[in-house]
Amino acid sequence: MDEIIAYFSRIDPVLAAFLATLFTWGLTALGASLVFLFKNMSRPFFDGMLGFTGGVMVAASFWSLLAPGIEMSPGEGFEKTVPPLIGFGLGALFLFGLDKILPHLHVNFKMSETEGIKTPWHKSTLLTLAITLHNIPEGLAVGVLFGGVANGFEGASIGGAVALALGIGLQNFPEGFAVAMPLRRQGMSRLRSFNFGQLSAIVEPVAAVLGAWAVMTFEPILPYALSFAAGAMIFVVVEEVIPEAQQEGFADIATMGFIIGFMVMMTLDVGLG
Repeated sequence: MDEIIAYFSRIDPVLAAFLATLFTWGLTALGASLVFLFKNMSRPFFDGMLGFTGGVMVAASFWSLLAPGIEMSPGEGFEKTVPPLIGFGLGALFLFGLDKILPHLHVNFKMSETEGIKTPWHKSTLLTLAITLHNIPEGLAVGVLFGGVANGFEGASIGGAVALALGIGLQNFPEGFAVAMPLRRQGMSRLRSFNFGQLSAIVEPVAAVLGAWAVMTFEPILPYALSFAAGAMIFVVVEEVIPEAQQEGFADIATMGFIIGFMVMMTLDVGLG
């Protein structure tokens, strides 16, 4: 791990953000590849993985994003909370807007429960877009953190950025599986199911590059940008991940998955950051 951190500290931050999110995308593709081995998915397992995803995202929002954002904000007392408050609120509003506009359908939901603007798009496209919605703030978070390291801001570290990418990659694995498996169960070929599953994370490298470039170009926005990514991720967890995990009566499993995910991400961030 020390060699990986040393490598990322030597290369261009935008390239580092791109490579880190290629890794997270790769784990999504690896999860989707399980469709070549299985045709069915255990609902308790799926809800546990959804809970794990939520735990990772909540822990990352604080340990990797909000805490550094508060630390590097100017001023003292209540004044120091202004950039994080503004960024966090804007991030949540951004995802709220996307949620209302972008057509998408969550796994195991009926077509009548499609969210966003009504379209004639196929269910496979809507399922892929649902997970893509989750991945936008994740890629953005990684990019913003690498950009902050490049600018030498206190509280942003290569180890923390690597830890964030690793945690997001771990929770991306079941996300790829969660898109590919329902499509396979509906009769789609294994290859097409895999392609839709891995496509859901292709947005992460794009968001990461944009996030790293933005904070390197406009240095003062970093506390706002870190908090923006945190607000976007918390919105996704509360609006999408937790309700979906509680839908089929396996709340205890989903809750324990959340706790484990939070513990894993907290350990990674504190240990590496």
